[in-house]
Amino acid sequence: MKLTSRAKLVIVVVLVLLVSAVAVATIHEASDFPIGKPGVPVTIAVTPGETGAEIALDLTKMGVILKSKTFLSLALGDARARGISPGDHTISTHITSREALTQLLDPQRNKGLLRVPEGSTFSDVLKILKGGGVLGKSPKLVMEGELFPATYAFASGTTISSALSQMHEKFIAQSVKLGLNAGYGKYSSYDVLKIASLIQIEADPTDFAKAARVIYNRLAIGMPLQLNSTVQYAINTRGHITLTRNQTKRPSPYNTYLHTGLPPTPISNPGSAAICAALNPALGDWLYFITVKPHETRFTKSFKEFDGWVTLYNNNVANGLFK
Repeated sequence: MKLTSRAKLVIVVVLVLLVSAVAVATIHEASDFPIGKPGVPVTIAVTPGETGAEIALDLTKMGVILKSKTFLSLALGDARARGISPGDHTISTHITSREALTQLLDPQRNKGLLRVPEGSTFSDVLKILKGGGVLGKSPKLVMEGELFPATYAFASGTTISSALSQMHEKFIAQSVKLGLNAGYGKYSSYDVLKIASLIQIEADPTDFAKAARVIYNRLAIGMPLQLNSTVQYAINTRGHITLTRNQTKRPSPYNTYLHTGLPPTPISNPGSAAICAALNPALGDWLYFITVKPHETRFTKSFKEFDGWVTLYNNNVANGLFK
């Protein structure tokens, strides 16, 4: 059968379109590994300040992605890429650039991520760093209260000294942001930090501002703070609910049953909420507060009322409500 010119033209156009489709498919296959066929995981070390181009090259060398330029193009167009943290990332090999970015952003895959919780102490932080593989000996300089609680990303080979410096720098930056440097009334910024460290341990976040007011009210009339947390800090029994009568008599400058005023240093690393509450205490005439059961703290000016709540608290402890 003899083809017309029109039929020949249609065939040529179809062939051109097929060739173009094959070419596009070939280019696509050449720029990324196929979806759904990951290989053996490898560890990709991301260091502080490393550029997207450097990360892309590492991913290519380790067989994670096929082409570094594909990943770089994706990263430049995706704002999430700026969230890639330093640390040792466990990443699958033979994956697409998009999946590589997703895995780099997954905190569960980053061995360098360490969380410093609010209320932790300097010794707690050292344990967290050592447990997370941060290198070096414990420094002699103690910065209680001046290591900001947050989640940090440390690259492989980070020393304890370097990690602590990063935490302290974040504390300084947050202090400026929160207005801590201005202090509160006649109380210096360091006094406010101490108070923030106390309420971080003593109260629920919803009661931080009221607990701060109790402390300021007691300080104003020279009344001992009588906080269990300061004694527990001194004798290293943090986490216990109660104190014995003998423990309240233990000689220590941190024993706020024996000494009036604030302890010599903060007793924990307070977070933003506690610092803000110490800078902005609630209005009230309370002198006493007690958590009678988990998440129920009561405030009063009356010792008689407070004493009745102590009985309720002791009953709740005996009944296991605080376990």
